[in-house]
Amino acid sequence: MKSVAIIGAGITGLTAAFYLKRKGISVTVYEAGARAGGVIRSLRQNGFLAESGPNTILETSPKIPQLVSDLNLESRRLYTNPNAKNRYIVRDQEPMAMPSSLLGFLTTKLFSAKAKLAVLREPFVPPRRDDADESVADFVARRLNREFLERAVDALVSGIYAGDPQKLSVRHALPKLFEIEQKYGSLIRGQIFGASERKKSGEISRRDAKMLSFDEGLQVLPDALAAQLGDSLKLNSPVEKITKTENGWLISTTNGDAEFDTVIYCGTAHKLAELEIDFGRAVLPRSLEVSAAQQHRPTAIFSEIRYAPVASVVLGFRREDVAHPLDGFGMLIPKIENFKILGSIFSSSLFPNRAPENSVVITSYIGGERHPELTLKSPDELVAMTRDDLRILLGVKDEPVFKNVALYPKAIPQYNVGYGKFKQAMNEIEAKADGFFLAGHYRDGVSLGDSIVSGCNVAEHVENFLSK
Repeated sequence: MKSVAIIGAGITGLTAAFYLKRKGISVTVYEAGARAGGVIRSLRQNGFLAESGPNTILETSPKIPQLVSDLNLESRRLYTNPNAKNRYIVRDQEPMAMPSSLLGFLTTKLFSAKAKLAVLREPFVPPRRDDADESVADFVARRLNREFLERAVDALVSGIYAGDPQKLSVRHALPKLFEIEQKYGSLIRGQIFGASERKKSGEISRRDAKMLSFDEGLQVLPDALAAQLGDSLKLNSPVEKITKTENGWLISTTNGDAEFDTVIYCGTAHKLAELEIDFGRAVLPRSLEVSAAQQHRPTAIFSEIRYAPVASVVLGFRREDVAHPLDGFGMLIPKIENFKILGSIFSSSLFPNRAPENSVVITSYIGGERHPELTLKSPDELVAMTRDDLRILLGVKDEPVFKNVALYPKAIPQYNVGYGKFKQAMNEIEAKADGFFLAGHYRDGVSLGDSIVSGCNVAEHVENFLSK
């Protein structure tokens, strides 16, 4: 029987292992930590449900509902409350609903008349064709204007990457926008004419995709995957070395050695950079050339990938102590507004049973590339900062009755300008090192949905490789 070693039991590794095992391929998943699921962590306490990591999965690919179906989790799946439609962006310390129609856009106070005019003239702005790796900020300022960048896009990329639009690469961080300009010459024309192509492929735009979770939070998904794997999942088993052998790959862990036909690395980029790997006779590309002292770590280049630190602060309040109706997904906050938090999700408005009766749960995020120093604060300080901002923005008038703080010093990889060299190195490793595969949020997109699709796709690649 063909065998596959998977390093990392986050959602990508678990998904890949699940589908390979269904194909009759022997899998072993090595996880350094004591639990599976990576940053997905749901906590039920005193009637409140806190999501310490991601809050929802965006159903942008048919592979996501297929995974839910294959795990028999349809009865536990929850889609967001259809009444929670509003998505707020803060302007002048007030959450304002993003317009959902042309009339709404023309009448909203979110943008000035000049910014609205910039959107209307966007189809007539010539596309850039020089193949430069342009920042998100430069792309938006060129196609729209600075106000749209500072008032909307800055907040949006903080919500996705906790990143800096001045540093993020539009080609790699927001590839759909880049591709739309290249293909259609305009973002608006691309939205109109690209709809039929998305329908044929089964893909759904982020704007139209459904958001889902489960009755007891997102952790239901990795827990179900881990249960399917059984003894194939090895917790507390950090991999110390990977060695190319004549017949496959030798995995050395603290618990012993084992040989496999192929290896899939599904951990983080910074851990990949630290991993001792012997690629044997594989002639690796010049981009991976290292000093003699680093020959045992040929993937050291990936230590240059920046990860943004993020703190998740989940607070529960009595409903009567929050003035805002919380009638939507949440709010995003542009840097220009000078708040500590990057944004908040109205968790109890999205899904049922997230809070006791007459109570609400609000999940806020602090840090990112905007304020990385704030993640060094104590949990009590983070709670106080969050409450102070929510007092101004949402009219919170009393202390929280529930709180949960989680810190991720290296939370989200930043697809900054120049990220192409890392993508090229990953492709060349797979091409040169026969049977070695890479997958995960540092390669295929940072959202939870991207990571699931990455796991599905790498399972298909490995299956095809083994069949040959």
